[in-house]
Amino acid sequence: MTSSSSPSVNSANQFALLPKIVNGGIAGIIGVSCVFPLDLVKTRLQNQQVGPNGEKMYKSMFDCFKKTYKAEGYFGMYRGSAVNILLITPEKAIKLAANDFFRYHLRTKDGQLPVTRQMAAGGLAGFCQIVVTTPMELLKIQMQDAGRLAAQAKEAGKTIPKTSATQIATELLKTKGISGLYKGTGATMLRDVSFSVVYFPLFATLNDLGPRKADGSGEAVFWCSFLSGCAAGSFAALAVNPFDVIKTRLQAIKKAEGEMQFNGVADCIKKTLTNEGPQAFFKGGLCRMIVIAPLFGIAQTVYFLGVAESLLGMKQTKV
Repeated sequence: MTSSSSPSVNSANQFALLPKIVNGGIAGIIGVSCVFPLDLVKTRLQNQQVGPNGEKMYKSMFDCFKKTYKAEGYFGMYRGSAVNILLITPEKAIKLAANDFFRYHLRTKDGQLPVTRQMAAGGLAGFCQIVVTTPMELLKIQMQDAGRLAAQAKEAGKTIPKTSATQIATELLKTKGISGLYKGTGATMLRDVSFSVVYFPLFATLNDLGPRKADGSGEAVFWCSFLSGCAAGSFAALAVNPFDVIKTRLQAIKKAEGEMQFNGVADCIKKTLTNEGPQAFFKGGLCRMIVIAPLFGIAQTVYFLGVAESLLGMKQTKV
């Protein structure tokens, strides 16, 4: 199998969705569990706005991690992880299966897949996943940012009652209907489509450059797939970090006292640029790279190892 994202034209059973869903789910659960504390730190850094006198609650990634752990303990670092783990299965399944599907159908008559078509396939896969990603990210961000808001309220002598993802979702459905769960869809689409346009072609290229297994299958050795996923994921994560900052700020329903409100993508870009400068769009960039690298490295490795096929007693298809 040359790449999880480059299926063979002659393979008839490559679109068996069940093993793709299981592989994607396993990869997502393992990956999210490993990197979630860093993702929480990333969210809090991105939502942090600079005060009128340049004051900040968190000075750096490490300062945020230290203060969060001190204030909320080990389990506080996993705020919002339940909803993320619950929805990461369909999200990863859609992402991987859709990319395979579009790559297969965008091939030329002679079976080639130019880089422009690889980018198109990745972009379409990213577009398909937002149906799951948007509500997942919305609920996750509220839970992740709750500790920052509570700490700021405490400094002001106020108390914010604790809430859960279920309570937030229920309230949004009651007050705004299903559209309430899709706040920030435009920004999510910008981030996920652009990420997939960069990630999938880059991963396939790097993976094809690595050493092959000795069994004659033509597959890359597993560590090559892992490192290719890490490298492609970290590069794509940094490249689209400005969109992630915008998405995170738009999806933060509650703001600390004195923080700006945003009315759409354009308004968020304008206000952030005016008040904090261009560097604000790369807040949490290092965290995001550290989060995405192992997440996608694990996803590609699990996908290639055929864990689902082993569990389900199925023959592993060569993709």
